[in-house]
Amino acid sequence: MPTRKTSPVDGRILAIDIGGTGLKAALVDRRGKMLTERLRVKTPHPSPPKTVLAELGKLVRAFEIDSSVIGVSVGFPGVVRDGRIRTAPNLGTERWKGFDLAGALRRRWKKPVRVLNDADMQGLGAIRGKGIEMVVTLGTGFGSSIFDHGRLAPHLEISHHPFRKNQTYEEQLGNAALETIGKKKWNRRVRLAIDTLRVLTNFDRLYIGGGNAKHLKLEHDPDIEIVSNDCGVRGGAALWRDGSAR
Repeated sequence: MPTRKTSPVDGRILAIDIGGTGLKAALVDRRGKMLTERLRVKTPHPSPPKTVLAELGKLVRAFEIDSSVIGVSVGFPGVVRDGRIRTAPNLGTERWKGFDLAGALRRRWKKPVRVLNDADMQGLGAIRGKGIEMVVTLGTGFGSSIFDHGRLAPHLEISHHPFRKNQTYEEQLGNAALETIGKKKWNRRVRLAIDTLRVLTNFDRLYIGGGNAKHLKLEHDPDIEIVSNDCGVRGGAALWRDGSAR
């Protein structure tokens, strides 16, 4: 069982980050402080809801889900509305579309559950709440979120918009592209994407996370920051703050 830390903030949150290659979980307090280490297991493939939920169940057994846990936050790689999945590009939209993920986990764990796009949830764990802040995740696919003075903007699937050579950001910058073209060319593409997104959003600050952020070789930009993958679970705390995004 992961080492548990005490926190002066009442209430613990089970935060889960569902990714195309990994399922991650940790307990955090209301401010996003990690109360346990982040545990990770591989995402099963194929990835229908039943199989993913079974793996999450095994992962969560390592944590003490008692009365101090006030709720569960889940970051999901796709479009989410009211806890239901609309798209799941890296897990299989045909299997997940319409699936009530919040309801299924609520029934399984007997706790309130809130589900958000994974890049949005990572952004909630990374931003400072000043100006226009953008978050990009580089992993199995390409994720993004935008915040205006700490307030989450409506989720835009920028990953599936045209980027270059009649391909999307996801196709050009996802893990498959990195493995195909190598780190040097991939880094050039990321730089071009940053320049394009800067013009598109006029962000004041850009945070880059995800498993492939470690491969970036960017020159120093004062308004760009590489963030820890822990943000993907720490952001789960924001879903339980008054007035936060749901």
